[in-house]
Amino acid sequence: MIDLVIRGDTVVTPQGVGAHDILISGGVIAAVAAPGSIAVPDGTRVIDATGKIVIPGGIDPHVHCKWHLPGPDGTATETAPPDVVSMAAVHGGTTTMLDFTRAQQGKDVRDAIEKRELDWKGHSACDYAQHLMVEGALPIDLPGQIAEAIQSGFPTVKIFTTDITPSRKGRMVDFGDIWEIFQVLAANKGLGVIHSEDNDIVMHMYGKLIREGRTGFENLAEVHNTLSEDVSFRRVIRLAEKVPGTALYMMHVSAATGVSAIHEARRRGTPIYGESLHQYMLYSSEDYKKPNGQIYHTYPSLKGPEDHAALWQGTLDGSINCVATDEICCTLKQKLQGARIDDTTGGNAGVEPRVALMYTEMVGKRGYSLQRYVDLVSTNAAKIMGLYPRKGALAAGADADICVLDPADKRVIKAAELHEADYSPWEGRKMDAWPCLTVLRGKVVVENGTFKGSLNDGKWQHRKVADEMFTAPRL
Repeated sequence: MIDLVIRGDTVVTPQGVGAHDILISGGVIAAVAAPGSIAVPDGTRVIDATGKIVIPGGIDPHVHCKWHLPGPDGTATETAPPDVVSMAAVHGGTTTMLDFTRAQQGKDVRDAIEKRELDWKGHSACDYAQHLMVEGALPIDLPGQIAEAIQSGFPTVKIFTTDITPSRKGRMVDFGDIWEIFQVLAANKGLGVIHSEDNDIVMHMYGKLIREGRTGFENLAEVHNTLSEDVSFRRVIRLAEKVPGTALYMMHVSAATGVSAIHEARRRGTPIYGESLHQYMLYSSEDYKKPNGQIYHTYPSLKGPEDHAALWQGTLDGSINCVATDEICCTLKQKLQGARIDDTTGGNAGVEPRVALMYTEMVGKRGYSLQRYVDLVSTNAAKIMGLYPRKGALAAGADADICVLDPADKRVIKAAELHEADYSPWEGRKMDAWPCLTVLRGKVVVENGTFKGSLNDGKWQHRKVADEMFTAPRL
């Protein structure tokens, strides 16, 4: 029985853009058909999306909810929980987020997963999944546990090649252990999700700038620099290429050097995928000099105009496949608590405006096709992370996760009107469209700015990365 119909004249499907009815039954898309071509029962709700843009629900593959946030005085706080961030997500048209489970924060990986699920189950307005995160010196029995977790629906494993700051010792995994993890990933069809910076260069630059007395956060681009990204990306790629079957997802690519390394590896046939963040694509190290310039920062640092150009080009040539947020939803006070190169708070509150912001920047300002835009904010993440075709597509059999953008709503972003933090790095930007409807598995959860969902709506998503993603770059 058909429960809901969304009728639009600009509906973005895997086959193209056109006028379609999306017929929904039991939370799943039953059919995508020509308008009025399939009769629906009397009383079925039909939502008229004429003049609007109908796309799959957004997927943000990189968020941190209820996350440990170190302070400059040695104390720590937590970032906002899924209760808050997921609410912002659905208001902004995002229906699935991927967070992280720190593998060593339990007696074993299974225990860590179960503990992390308690943070999410019954606390999320959108669907969710977790990357595993491994850190520091790895226990000898960890590879076997990771193999089991991959088979249980956790196929992505995050690895740090740096401690990020001098105060965060214990994040970096050495290359011998990375080599061992890559062998586990290759054998079990898992994906390496990499925070890649050269630790020697980063820590050398911390020491150099501290000795020179240039400790202000406005110097962060000198520490987390383009050379570090170049050296580290190429080293990780080289290691992966020596373990046949290893596929990589390079997180938060920030520099032209990183884009080049991915591009060259893809030309060799290496299965590697790139993610950037909207901060890196739209802000530069010059923005650190603005009042409260910390609000634009995440790790690695913002870079320069030449890096902007490379990141945008990467979204066109396949080097950058996803635009994520690295969501850290915290208060302005927390965001500004550090002002040095070695204590500035990373991450940003950006999950709510992401879908509209990228529509404005891609389709409105740069002339991207609607399909390319949808790939970058939804479909590619679903394919890379093992959610497709259940997520990321308006197609029969897919979950009825839908975002409707209204081009008549050209609002200016104001933190006071958003649902996550008390500040926004996107304050004052005018949008070319804004979501007016968000549907999660067939349920209308936000309509014209009114929340109609529940924090019980979000469900954990079992994932399995398609075999084809491991043989060659597919996007």
